[in-house]
Amino acid sequence: MTQRTPEEASAFETLSDRYDAWYDSPAGRVLFDCELAALRPLLDGTGQPRLEVGVGTGRFATALEIEVSVDVAFAPLAFARGRGVRVAQGTGEQLPFPDGTFDAVVLIATLCFVQRPEVVVSEARRVLRPGGRLIVAFVPRDSPWGLRYQAMGRDGNPFYRDAVFSTVDEITQLLERSGVTVVARRSTLFQPPSPEPYAEDARGGSSDDAGFVVLACVVSESTSV
Repeated sequence: MTQRTPEEASAFETLSDRYDAWYDSPAGRVLFDCELAALRPLLDGTGQPRLEVGVGTGRFATALEIEVSVDVAFAPLAFARGRGVRVAQGTGEQLPFPDGTFDAVVLIATLCFVQRPEVVVSEARRVLRPGGRLIVAFVPRDSPWGLRYQAMGRDGNPFYRDAVFSTVDEITQLLERSGVTVVARRSTLFQPPSPEPYAEDARGGSSDDAGFVVLACVVSESTSV
């Protein structure tokens, strides 16, 4: 899920079992399915190989048929490897792959955990093939879900205490500055946070009211990788 700094990775190193088990909880299964429904259509038409930066334990990579992954935390990569994902330990700021390697690069709840998001996006551009697609998924800062996660972080939650959330406009501007253009948007989780979330269809477009937003991007014509 996330590409963390070495300091932030410690919680995911020591609590990787707890982090992964959440996806098998009743709430985790529902939220995961909602997020997958937003992600899948924006990956349609992309070929292999695909890369996820900040793969965590590999739940999304497996479901989205992403064959290659990177994360700075070592312990979650054991889960991802066990799910059949090719893994590499490293950072999004310095990806260990040649230029133009992947048809798609996917960042799912990643940019809120990195210190230099522009560099991460620039590296994603570098390893994309011509015509490839960058998928960026995130929790908007001002959404009810973003506000909830920020409150959890202030209360000491080890997975959210160092996260820095952004609005849809801020992420869009970051991407544009980094040389990519948003070509499609989908959102889900318009329901408020609760212990018993319900299944929800994804919608086209993006909004700070949604708890999960996905942007599909291509390299801007005026830039080169």
